[in-house]
Amino acid sequence: MNKSRFHPLLLLLWLPLIGGCATLEGPPDPDDPFESYNRAMYKFNDSLDRVVLKPVAEGYVNVTPTPVRKGVTNFFSNLDDVVVVVNDVLQLKLVQAASDLTRFVVNSTLGIAGIFDVASPMGLRKHNEDFGQTLGRWGVGSGPYLVLPYFGPSSPRDGVGLYVDLSEIDPRFNQIDDNATRNTLVALNVVNTRAGLLNASSILDVAALDPYIFTRDAWKQRRQFLVYDGDPPEEEFDDEFDDELDLLEDEQLPGDQ
Repeated sequence: MNKSRFHPLLLLLWLPLIGGCATLEGPPDPDDPFESYNRAMYKFNDSLDRVVLKPVAEGYVNVTPTPVRKGVTNFFSNLDDVVVVVNDVLQLKLVQAASDLTRFVVNSTLGIAGIFDVASPMGLRKHNEDFGQTLGRWGVGSGPYLVLPYFGPSSPRDGVGLYVDLSEIDPRFNQIDDNATRNTLVALNVVNTRAGLLNASSILDVAALDPYIFTRDAWKQRRQFLVYDGDPPEEEFDDEFDDELDLLEDEQLPGDQ
């Protein structure tokens, strides 16, 4: 049977953490030239989440025991290790690739298809690698911030990376021929992932004056952190900002004279 290509509308694998309505817009961000479009797409994703995904996730939590949800999370995390291993190799992280491959084999066998995470207690820790990070590793710039339908925060580089991971690497989409089985796995992954974010989304609703800016800045910092393996280059202060600091230091308050 010929394998059908994935449909982006079905792949809600990494729905962004979305919450609240934007009530306070900050100054324009030069790295967010598409802010008008991005905010509109953010609101669309937010509506989809509030009307469909969040209620379904809450129902899933109510009827599914915690050990079962944990097993589902482990199962999909184990499948994700295939993507991690391939991108380890593409980034020439060969020692990490060997560790992640061993982790996948151990969890797939001793862990019964990854339902149980027996590798982590053995010291084989989980890593996070994807093709967007691989492109960044080899010098491809992120480009401007871009909110994707359904998938949420991204960029041109990471959007391409997501497409490559899902269409060419992820076994859920290039190893499963049966549409019903593949769509069931996708739906289960979406609901289970959203269930794991219920508490975090509630915090965002309360804490963020402008959830759009909060989500944008948090996503950008996290991607920078991941691309540089936790050691991103320090950003230099803007020259104009430095000049303002110098002027403040030179000024004397009336009481100091």
